[in-house]
Amino acid sequence: MTDVETYIKGLKEKIISRDPDQSEFQEAVFTVIDSLKPVLKKHPEYIKANILGLMVEPERVIQFRVPWQDDKGNFQINRGFRVQFNSAIGPYKGGLRFHPSVNLSIVKFLGFEQILKNSLTGLPIGGGKGGSDFDPKGKSDLEIMRFCQSFMTELQKHIGPDLDVPAGDIGVGGREIGYLYGQYKRLNGSQNGILTGKGLQYGGSLARIEATGFGLIYYLDALVKDQNDTLKNKVVKISGAGNVAIYALQKAQEKGAKVVTVSDSNGYIYDSNGIDLATVKQIKEVERARIKEYADKIKTAQYFEGSVWDLSIDYDIALPCATQNEIDGKKAQLIAKDGVKYIAEGANMPSNTEAIKVYKDNQIIYGPAKAANAGGVAVSALEMSQNSERLSWSFEDVDGQLQDIMQDIYDKTAAADKEYDLGKDFQAGANIAGFEKVAKAMLAQGLV
Repeated sequence: MTDVETYIKGLKEKIISRDPDQSEFQEAVFTVIDSLKPVLKKHPEYIKANILGLMVEPERVIQFRVPWQDDKGNFQINRGFRVQFNSAIGPYKGGLRFHPSVNLSIVKFLGFEQILKNSLTGLPIGGGKGGSDFDPKGKSDLEIMRFCQSFMTELQKHIGPDLDVPAGDIGVGGREIGYLYGQYKRLNGSQNGILTGKGLQYGGSLARIEATGFGLIYYLDALVKDQNDTLKNKVVKISGAGNVAIYALQKAQEKGAKVVTVSDSNGYIYDSNGIDLATVKQIKEVERARIKEYADKIKTAQYFEGSVWDLSIDYDIALPCATQNEIDGKKAQLIAKDGVKYIAEGANMPSNTEAIKVYKDNQIIYGPAKAANAGGVAVSALEMSQNSERLSWSFEDVDGQLQDIMQDIYDKTAAADKEYDLGKDFQAGANIAGFEKVAKAMLAQGLV
């Protein structure tokens, strides 16, 4: 066993012994550190300084209770989390997720991924993540407001424009960000740079809502062009029907692709004529209804319960934009059987390790989440810059910078792939490119 293999084996054993029940965190970390073997072999100084040992341990973990009152007058208690993972290249940056599945393992996995994703953007932002096991679904606006105010009353002690700048994620959209910001301002005075994803009336950035979905397609377009191919006339499956899915759908259509599916947690729509963007926006953004209503409005569409990845059709590109681990090995086998050429991830870690192995075994070109869905955090960082300058940039300016950032992310992953002779393994390329910038900064700063 080489020095690198011995080091990685010991690191994995330590993680398992310290956090034996954190399966999502272990999956994210182990996937990354396995892909870093070529870098550790080339740079033994990273092993000597135990850079990975430092990187996999959060700088700070905050857990707190969130008491709030429902509309019936009952007192409810939820858990709140903030993991401030790594600040080597800038203040902690990462979203807040409100969903019943949220626990420390999920927040740590998301925060660890955020370190590398933020590094890839080329912007000065570190990695963090947070949230609560609170479920906004079925709650009134007043219940959500009371919860957000209670959540921020505790969180505000631990964040700041130059320390930690949260944003939205699953279950945290413009409404929730507004309530969170209002409570922070009430307690601390006006500081626009404390949250990103804000409304345009109080320091938000144009193109932020569209950023993750648009960025996904900009990254995909760069990847496809590098294979001497085009998005024009490609048939695309998208999972999800939130911001990422909707704006990936819009930009994919603008690039000439035909998107035939969208989904939510109950089921999915298949429309062989191509999904109608305006109808999806009406259902999800205006009516806040279930996606099955699409089939009532569009007669060529079919609604099915279950996972969109169980539907077998001929198509070219898969864009998972729903949630983590939505594609397992079995679903990946069906994706491969259907003749898919490209997969780019709009959600965070939507493919488990078995699925990724299937992609690689079948020569499907795979764009991992930390590269492909970095557009959201990239524009969040641009929002921070606008807040610092007390300026508001045009949509075209922000969108142009987003396109440049996503092209640069692809270029970095492709360059790492070539440098280390990875054979079009863009997952490993993204991990290496993101890691090297953070590792150099950590090495320069010493044992901190």
